[in-house]
Amino acid sequence: MSGSSVPILDRIMARKRDEVIRARRQVPEARLLQQIGEMPPARGFANALLEATRPCRIRAGGKLAIIAEVKFGSPSKGRIHPESADPVSPAWVAAGYAEHGATCLSCLTDRDFFMGDDAFVAAIRQEVALPVLRKDFLFDPYQVVQSRALGADAILLILAVLQREQALELEAAARELGLDVLVEIHDEAELERAHDLKTPLFGINNRNLKTFVTTLDTSIRLARRVEPGRLVVAESGIHSAQDILRLQQQDVSAFLIGEAFMRSANPGAALGAMLAECGKKPPEGVTAEG
Repeated sequence: MSGSSVPILDRIMARKRDEVIRARRQVPEARLLQQIGEMPPARGFANALLEATRPCRIRAGGKLAIIAEVKFGSPSKGRIHPESADPVSPAWVAAGYAEHGATCLSCLTDRDFFMGDDAFVAAIRQEVALPVLRKDFLFDPYQVVQSRALGADAILLILAVLQREQALELEAAARELGLDVLVEIHDEAELERAHDLKTPLFGINNRNLKTFVTTLDTSIRLARRVEPGRLVVAESGIHSAQDILRLQQQDVSAFLIGEAFMRSANPGAALGAMLAECGKKPPEGVTAEG
């Protein structure tokens, strides 16, 4: 992260506003809609997660869902994936995730702050059958249409950068295009607003956006306040099988994980190792039989 005194979210959103202006000039929304009309239907991101987590959750070997993330860098950590003479492709990372047990995929498309690219989504979709979430900072309905045209099956709505009416408008646009929505919250106020949306997917980000400190206690605290019928997805700060097992005890069974895998030279294998370890270690106080 640079030494600018402007908060990182403000800097990111200022850049996004410029990006949308340029994108509209280069590719009008009408052209995107024409492309979408020639595409196959979106793959069910929400359905994949709900199906994966429906069986008994809190037991050794119990069902869980991993949204494995293609993420090469971040403002707070810089480059995440190890440097190498032969940089890996997003499609290769995604294929490894699919091979080693991911339920869905997440792909960072922000170029300036997260080392992503819009082209990553299309490349992944061509190689992997799993549903893909486009993870970016969306605030304009144009970006929702753009996400679908890129090949995404779901979008992220970050309530920290959206007003209530904006979030409702973006969700409505997504539903019209067949996209699922993962709504991201960080605190109680955002959780209250999230309940106005129709999506069943509630992402609880464990990272404090002001300090960038992460704690699993955020998911544990907020998950208890999520109304029945919604699926909690824990995000950020999940680095080990023990972290997953701790959250499973609180009836959290879906997890978005990127950095813990992307720090490995082989992210897919890192996912497989974590899932294998989850199967070996029952949560504290829970026997292997139950």
